[in-house]
Amino acid sequence: MAKLMSKMPAGWTWEKAFPLGSGTLGAMIYGGYDSDRYQLNEDSIWYGGPIDRVNPDARQNLEKVRGLIFDGKISEAERLLKMAFSGVPQSERSYQTAGELYLDFMGSVKDPADFSRTLDLATAIHTVKVTDQKTGITYVRETFLSAVHGLLVTRLTADAPRAVSVCANMSREGFCDASFREDGSVFYTGQLGKDGISYACGLRLFAKGAKVACLGEHLFCEGADEVLVFWSAATTFRYENPVEEVKKRLLLCASLSYEEMRQAHLAEYQPYFSKVSLQLEKEPSEVLLDLDEVGEGLLRGEVSNTLMQTYFDFGRYLLISASRPGSLPANLQGIWNKDHTPAWGSKYTININAQMNYWPAEPLGLSNCHLPLFDLLLRMVPNGEHVAKEMYGCEGFVAHHNTDIWGDCAPQDLYTPASIWPMGAAWLCTHVWLHYDYTRDLEFLKKMYPVVKKSVQFFLDFLVEKNGQYVTCPTVSPENTYLLPNREHGCVCFGATMDSQILRQLFTQFLSAAELLGEADAAFCEAVRKRLSQLPKTEIGASGRIKEWSEEYEELEPGHRHISHLYGLYPSDEIQKRRTPHLALAAEKTLQTRLSSGGGHTGWSRAWIM
Repeated sequence: MAKLMSKMPAGWTWEKAFPLGSGTLGAMIYGGYDSDRYQLNEDSIWYGGPIDRVNPDARQNLEKVRGLIFDGKISEAERLLKMAFSGVPQSERSYQTAGELYLDFMGSVKDPADFSRTLDLATAIHTVKVTDQKTGITYVRETFLSAVHGLLVTRLTADAPRAVSVCANMSREGFCDASFREDGSVFYTGQLGKDGISYACGLRLFAKGAKVACLGEHLFCEGADEVLVFWSAATTFRYENPVEEVKKRLLLCASLSYEEMRQAHLAEYQPYFSKVSLQLEKEPSEVLLDLDEVGEGLLRGEVSNTLMQTYFDFGRYLLISASRPGSLPANLQGIWNKDHTPAWGSKYTININAQMNYWPAEPLGLSNCHLPLFDLLLRMVPNGEHVAKEMYGCEGFVAHHNTDIWGDCAPQDLYTPASIWPMGAAWLCTHVWLHYDYTRDLEFLKKMYPVVKKSVQFFLDFLVEKNGQYVTCPTVSPENTYLLPNREHGCVCFGATMDSQILRQLFTQFLSAAELLGEADAAFCEAVRKRLSQLPKTEIGASGRIKEWSEEYEELEPGHRHISHLYGLYPSDEIQKRRTPHLALAAEKTLQTRLSSGGGHTGWSRAWIM
């Protein structure tokens, strides 16, 4: 069993809090001596509703942009793209916090000692223990998020009678519209922008040996033997009446014991976690990682098997906690977000990050955790069909480098190195075959086959002929910038290496699926085979490295965080030491150059490099 432990409260540092998650609900627990703070999330609390952001000027300027790119007039092409191809408005919706829960223990612990907060990864239970040196009383707070009941559950106990006192309240700063109390519970509600999602959050306390009272928005009791704290949240994304849904969950608490709820939580969670185990040499049967000591040890170059085993388990724990059947997929921050305007909107960045979240799912036995990604992909299809038709005059469906809760597919941001990239849906569609390959679920493949076909259809229409090959245009190599001979910077291009590698994988997987399912569209499959043979091959440049662009440009940042042109090495497998030794050697040199130039400086890019 793997556990994370700290002997200090997180204070006000969100990154030091410990995460809990049930797929739809999330909490970051700070832990404290005589108070505690939980930052809360519900995965569908996103600002605003669906909007059509397609730029009406894109389609009529497509051929002009292509001509400028083919003629090497990159700055002119990028200027036109920024105006005519950006989304209107430029940004998609953002994921937001559900608020915070505060627990004040009303002066119970005046002289704290022996403090610890522990997250048990095998049970997904968070425990805080603290002793008051003056009284000798030890207080315990045990918390879990139950996917079975849709509740956050905290039990407050002490090793002395009538020693538990608590005052609890919720807050969402200035971002709730109403607060009310009913049947011993406190609620707040709101709407996330005009025509946006409506939400409700609720809080309830049960006490043994004392009465629970309410003043204002606060629930409190004094001198109890035990107190149970329940919190829940719901939105109109899933429920017609989220207030009634939260009430129903909180009323359920009265009919179940804490132990019944705890056992139901374990029965639901542990089959996920126990799918895979990693055992390294010379380790105790129980691994307790003291995070207060880890940082100092790493600075001294100490990397233990305890750290590696716990890190492995923590990665699985986070995916299970953020992505379960019926939830939304893990976003840029999983499910945990403290802000109303988070970095990058805490959306789904689909030029690497969303896909990377799910790379461990299949090989680590978490295929069911992969399913929310496909639910999102299905939601994207009608939007992507609209974008394909209106922006590019193509059939099928397309998405760019971001999407949101509504499956938005139009370009995001005014950031040319990322925004002008039509490969997001294509990359996501390769996950369909990945899931099938591990599960051999033919019904799943049959369900998703039309989605994959629509992505393929878009590129049959979108690809253009250049030098006897069919290439994407306009496009970029995600987020990277090159130098032209005149030392100008450029991003847009035709036939980026990554694009061709993704399409080679997508087309090949589609043809395999069509054959496996006995699909009878012979003419369409033949067109796919023809285009597959006409895609640019992965090339080696004069430096001996894999070319990132169709032209041999100098990189502005040789240590850039994206290694998009090595998609063929991973997650695809077209570059292999045995089958393509020349490309494998070039890929190795590409990695060496990236690393020697400072690459791998962000956590996700380091993981991709590894």
